[in-house]
Amino acid sequence: MTVRIVCDSAAALDSELVALHRIAMVPMELSIAGERISEEELTPDQVVARLEDGVQTSGPAPGAFAEAIAAVAGPDGVVVLTVASRFSSTFQAARAAAALIGDGVPVRVVDTGTAAGGEGLVVLAAAEAARAGAGLDQVVARAELAGSRVRLVAAVDRLTYLVRGGRVQASAARLGNRLGVRVLFELRRSGPRPLRPVVGAEAAFEQLLSQWRRTIVPDAELHVAALHALRPEEGAALLDAIGREIKPATALVCELGPVMLAHTGPGVVGLSWWWDDPRPAAGQLP
Repeated sequence: MTVRIVCDSAAALDSELVALHRIAMVPMELSIAGERISEEELTPDQVVARLEDGVQTSGPAPGAFAEAIAAVAGPDGVVVLTVASRFSSTFQAARAAAALIGDGVPVRVVDTGTAAGGEGLVVLAAAEAARAGAGLDQVVARAELAGSRVRLVAAVDRLTYLVRGGRVQASAARLGNRLGVRVLFELRRSGPRPLRPVVGAEAAFEQLLSQWRRTIVPDAELHVAALHALRPEEGAALLDAIGREIKPATALVCELGPVMLAHTGPGVVGLSWWWDDPRPAAGQLP
């Protein structure tokens, strides 16, 4: 037996990775025109088509987490990783679920402090530690290390959806959309931090890479995810550009799910990454 991993679908991991690492994924939820829908029942395209119908989002209920934990629980325990508690009630729901399970199964709940590709990288760090035979405390420590280092920077294609969230004035959004302005932001534990906006997709692409380059740690291992909302080619291009400079230990493309897309709108492209401690060379002690 090994420690098992549970996470919410805001982590934006594809089904192959979820299956490979035996991760239990709990879907986020949406309400569209008063109808409550599980995120796994919709595609991003379907959500975009209904954004004008009044889309609201919510985290999973405690019962959904409790079912997922119970389904994978074993003597080595379960680690539950959630989207940042600052942005969602998901963390609180997971903690409530852990309490429902009781003392028979050791369960630890970790707030990743991030979302989308950032959360996905933290989940993978924990899952890989578990597959390597790490104990419960070690898996939690690995997740917390990744969560403390992970960065997430993204560019928003159109400002319309930021108006709905109250972050941009409507008049500024109309002008920005006409000029092709891309708003860049970094997602931190303290909340989204705006970065200098740029004009055009090419400038946004270069600015994302520039943000990543500023953090390079010599000899460290890179774990990186390109994230996108209905822009797979741009996500892949970001990874290709990074791969020409540094060979990552982990490289993946994460498509934003319906819940995340409801907040950002289509056309978002971004990068998430963290720098791991370098592995000891062969023959050296760690």
